[in-house]
Amino acid sequence: MIRRALVTLLIAAPALAACEMAADTSDRAETALEFPLPDRPVAEIVSNEFSNEDARDERNEAQVVMDLANIEDGTTVADIGAGEGYYTVRLAQRVGEDGRVLAQDISREALQRLGQRVEKERLENISIKLGKPDDPQLPVDSFDRIFLVHMYHEVTEPYAFLWRLWPALAEGGQIIVVDVDRPTDRHGIPPKLLFCEFDAVGYDLVEFIERPDIRGYFARFARSETRSDPSEIEACSNG
Repeated sequence: MIRRALVTLLIAAPALAACEMAADTSDRAETALEFPLPDRPVAEIVSNEFSNEDARDERNEAQVVMDLANIEDGTTVADIGAGEGYYTVRLAQRVGEDGRVLAQDISREALQRLGQRVEKERLENISIKLGKPDDPQLPVDSFDRIFLVHMYHEVTEPYAFLWRLWPALAEGGQIIVVDVDRPTDRHGIPPKLLFCEFDAVGYDLVEFIERPDIRGYFARFARSETRSDPSEIEACSNG
């Protein structure tokens, strides 16, 4: 019997239809106020549907990214901004019975559809969690890899988000970013700005590779020895 309880939706925040521009502070959560706003536009969240999965598989996107990220049997992974699960289901197959995948998103509707998919495909090593724009709400010291694939430019509170993501990495864990070198309001982020924002919070760049075969770049970050105090974080210039 399939253990349906493994697909657990933890309600933590209302769904957001779209991200606001960074300059609008009226809707900021109280928990984000101690962090600076990004000095850049924030892209609107785009719909996550299955329609482009075949095209992504034709260029072997997920397999390339998982290989670069050293995903193997037994790895624990958090897929942030999972949507309807393109990476989630492929990660679950790669990590096997001894691994775990946590799929997180801020959209209840997307996660409900993902839950149905997980049950249909009988993937018992996946759990599902609703997060907040300024807090992924991940357990401490839990993940070998955290995936941020084509979603970081949609995070409205990147400094608060990255600061609260920092403790979720297990020893030796890494954050994997896949994105495109173009302005944030065109659904990408220039690498220099990406590096600056991660460095401001307390991460070290481990690797950066331009990958035309996945129509973007691949970057990995590890925790620095210390995490910045929120009061010391300065927004990186978008100039």
